[in-house]
Amino acid sequence: DETASKKKRKSGAPLELSQALIDVVGVPTATRFQVVKLLWEYIKKNDLQDPKNKKFILCDDALFKVFNKKKVDGFQ
Repeated sequence: DETASKKKRKSGAPLELSQALIDVVGVPTATRFQVVKLLWEYIKKNDLQDPKNKKFILCDDALFKVFNKKKVDGFQ
């Protein structure tokens, strides 16, 4: 049932990640919550928050491959 599948995915079932995302977070599968947590760990470790406005993330080469932008809103 497609509806049950969507509900299960929203409830925290692990998802297969793209290679670009695997290169950043270091794991091939993770829940949405885990991906967000790992992304923030990567951002903080590599000091990628915009010093003028911490709401924005300045993408390095690895994050650029994930978002296809040089700067992203951290709340998107």
